[in-house]
Order: sequence, then C-alpha cells, then structure tokens
Amino acid sequence: MVLILLSKLDVKKVVCHTQRTVRRAVSCSGIGLHSGQKGTLRLRPAKADTGIVFKRLDLGGMEIPARIEHLSSINYATGLANNSASVETVEHLLAALVGLGVDNVIVELNQAEVPIMDGSAASFVYLVHEAGVQSLPAARKFLKVSRSISFVQGDKRIALYPSEHLNVTYSINFDHPLLRHQSHSIQLTEESFVDEIAPARTFGFLKEVELLRQKGLALGGSLDNAIVLGETGILNSSLRLENEFVRHKILDVIGDLSLIGYPIIGNLVVHRGGHALHANFAKLVLEETDAWRLVDSPVEPLEVPDSQEIPVKGTAAAR
Repeated sequence: MVLILLSKLDVKKVVCHTQRTVRRAVSCSGIGLHSGQKGTLRLRPAKADTGIVFKRLDLGGMEIPARIEHLSSINYATGLANNSASVETVEHLLAALVGLGVDNVIVELNQAEVPIMDGSAASFVYLVHEAGVQSLPAARKFLKVSRSISFVQGDKRIALYPSEHLNVTYSINFDHPLLRHQSHSIQLTEESFVDEIAPARTFGFLKEVELLRQKGLALGGSLDNAIVLGETGILNSSLRLENEFVRHKILDVIGDLSLIGYPIIGNLVVHRGGHALHANFAKLVLEETDAWRLVDSPVEPLEVPDSQEIPVKGTAAAR
C-alpha cells in the first residue's frame, strides 16, 4: 500500500512540473492602445519547448519569439521584433500566460499591436480559461535564484534574491495626490495572480494624453481601457482593487521578465520601475549565469542569505 501511495505522489509531481500549452485555439478582437487600430488575436496550441511565439498573419506568418533578445522598444509599452516583423504592447498578454503557467503557445495577430482589451490581463485570463490548458510530455525548467542580482537606474531599483517561491514587492512614487506612494507585496501563484493582479488596469495622466498623441501614442486609449488621472482624482467611476496602480506595475514586471524564457523562483523587489528597468534587468539576469540555476522543480532546498538589501549595481545613464 505504501508503494502505491508513493507512486501516485510521484506521478502528481511530474504532472505539476511539466510544460503546458492551451488545449484548443481561441481568439478575441480589440483595439490597440497606442495604434488605435482594431485587430484580432488568436492563441493556438504549441509543442513542448516552443515557448511563446507571436505570428504576424498579415506578414505571411513571420514569427517573433517572446525572448529578451528580440526586445525592440520600451516606449510606454514593451515591443518585440524579428527581422522586419514586430509586435507591440505584449506585456499584459505575456503576464497572463506566465501567471497561468502556459509555457508554449502560438499567438497569431493580423496587425502589429496586441489588443489592449480592458487595460488589464483579465480578458486574457478569460481567454486562456476558455481555451483550457493541457500538459505536455516535457519537464518545465525554472530559473531559481541562488545569489542576489541587482540593478540601479537613477532613482529606480530592482533586485532578485533567493527564495523558495516567486514573491514580488513593488513600490511606486508619483507627484500626484493619489500616487505619492503605493507599495504591494504578494506571493505569486496561479490563484493569487488571477484574483489580485490580473484585474489591475494600466493608468496614465490626463495632462500627458495630448503629448502622447502628438507622438503617435495612446491613440486607442480611453476610460474603457485605462485609468486616467486628472489633477485631483481619477476620471473613471471607481478603482477595481486597493492599490490598483502598483498592482498593475506588478502585472507589467511579470510580463516583461517573462522574456527571460523561464518561470522565476526568487524574491523580486522593485522601486519606481518601468518597462526600461524591467528589460535591462532581464538582460542582466541572463548574463549573471552564476547567480541562478535551472531546476525541474521550484521546491528544491536552497540556502537563503540573511541580508536582502536593495542593490548598488547598475548605471544611472541606462535607458
């Protein structure tokens, strides 16, 4: 009887840590936040070790892997490119896929920007749930942090420390009555991501809208897909979550760091971050190969140092 129970536990462990993809194709349509163009997105199942790959159907099926080496832009959103094909505003979709444990998927698009939907990752979570998720016959690899990695960019700071789980602590400061300071900490699981992070919407300042549109940005932005802050409050009817602004920043960093290519096991601490900081840090993590190891399970024993002070490594000149 003991042998049978052990066998069942072993099988369960393998299933929990195998790669996953969507069970069936599913699609949605919406407007691009910056382009203002309506487009269609379709998620399709993919084989093990495919990763997340964007496919531009309007460009003859040209593919763009969601990896940091294909980063092309970080101007108010994260963009990727491969040869002459590009895709913009990928971070919310990537966060949803990573948050739900989807390792492999083909993301088909008929134009260059991922639809913004309601400005959060909630619509993409619904899409993945509608498609279903299935396991694949290959082990999932986790990037497990074994020593601290840190980066400073002016007054912005980001660091990863050893941990047995993926924990995120994020703080923001803005010169605005509602945003002088917000901080939030969370241990990220599929459940906590869906309930506490995915619904948090992107946000912007009314005074910056005209400037952005002169630059060809935020052409599709509205109160339907963003929280807009006036001089003293928000123009939307209400917020969805306490600290919704900083929770959205957690959403962004989850999506941006997914470009590393592996689920992360570590304690992530960010202060006044943004897409540029996240992207520069993703590059640094992959360079610091002695600071992490790839493991098949996130629960292997790991000695955690007592000190977890925020960083001194980096450059104030980085963009």
